[in-house]
Amino acid sequence: MSSKESNREQGFQTLAVHKGYKPDPLTGSLALPIHQTSTFVFPSAETGGRRFAGEEEGYVYSRLGNPTVTALEEKIAALEKGEKALAFASGMAAISAVLLGLVRSGDHILCSRGLYGCTFGFLSILKDKFNVDYTLCDMRDKESILREIKENTKVIYIETPINPTMQIIDLALIGQIGKEHNVTTVVDNTFMSPYLQRPLEYGCDVVVHSATKYLGGHGDLVAGVAVGTKEFLEHIQFTTQKDIGGILAPFDAFLLVRGIKTLGVRMDRHSENAQKVAEFLESHPKVTNVMYPGLKSFPQHELAKRQMDGFGGLISFELKEGLEAGLNMMNKLELLKCAVSLGDVDSLIQHPASMTHSVVPREERIKMGIADGLIRLSVGIENVEDIIYDLEQALS
Repeated sequence: MSSKESNREQGFQTLAVHKGYKPDPLTGSLALPIHQTSTFVFPSAETGGRRFAGEEEGYVYSRLGNPTVTALEEKIAALEKGEKALAFASGMAAISAVLLGLVRSGDHILCSRGLYGCTFGFLSILKDKFNVDYTLCDMRDKESILREIKENTKVIYIETPINPTMQIIDLALIGQIGKEHNVTTVVDNTFMSPYLQRPLEYGCDVVVHSATKYLGGHGDLVAGVAVGTKEFLEHIQFTTQKDIGGILAPFDAFLLVRGIKTLGVRMDRHSENAQKVAEFLESHPKVTNVMYPGLKSFPQHELAKRQMDGFGGLISFELKEGLEAGLNMMNKLELLKCAVSLGDVDSLIQHPASMTHSVVPREERIKMGIADGLIRLSVGIENVEDIIYDLEQALS
């Protein structure tokens, strides 16, 4: 192989399959081994001392690092174009560890107007117990953001698209503002996955995921990841992750690596199906206010085309007859499953106001754009004709 070929940057799907692990030299195992161990034996007492002191590479204890988990982290970092990644036991473990590592009492976090319900709940804990304030801000233009930045603002935290309204935030703008005001920018990229959107390429500092969703893709694990610079992630690794302990188990890391190998293929199908389902819903006489970035009628369609490589599998919509009609429709579905979470190969439908965002006070929820009758649909990879048929029979 020539040096030119060896330095060639590999494509996303190739990295998704191969990055982070080479066949085991001892056994030749093609699949990533599950290192189901809590601790690791040192070849000498001196080696143990050097590893604890950080003077020598090597494993000590699985809360501090595990070979199966490391393989996953290397794969995620490559896909998000970050220097380093950390895996956690859940998306909220990743989010809470990152935020705790960035703020202290008296600091302020500026957040996108819409947030996942548990993220909102964690911010409330930070405010009530640790005097870390937060502000929910409409971030559709620079002036609105600058008005809300304070002297003690340490973090800008956003979702894009926002859960579940699908509102999009300009990543390049957020990255620019963060650099200009010396504020760390954190982006929840769960809805898009690194296949469709890579916030670090737009100047943002940290990416977090609920890896339970599209990264895993099969509804059989709970996990989270954070990606950023080596310096920052090592700080998190040896403080909030180590001392609070929200680590990922080796078996779940194995499942996540297996899921990521098909990420690109799945995201193409999710996006293709969702586009057709959104167009069907938009044309249906009983449906109103369809929120999907791939629709030309979507207010931020052009921004979506600029910063995303596809429009994903999430759709939100309302029925003209209101909440009761929406709940009735959900109860009549046969193929689609009424369940929270998203990004599964199965199509899932849920009611945010009473489920994922029920922790958010109604007044604040309405400000976020989450109406009482809003329904969120995570479009799976089934034959799209069957998804549309099920929706049509339930609506009729």
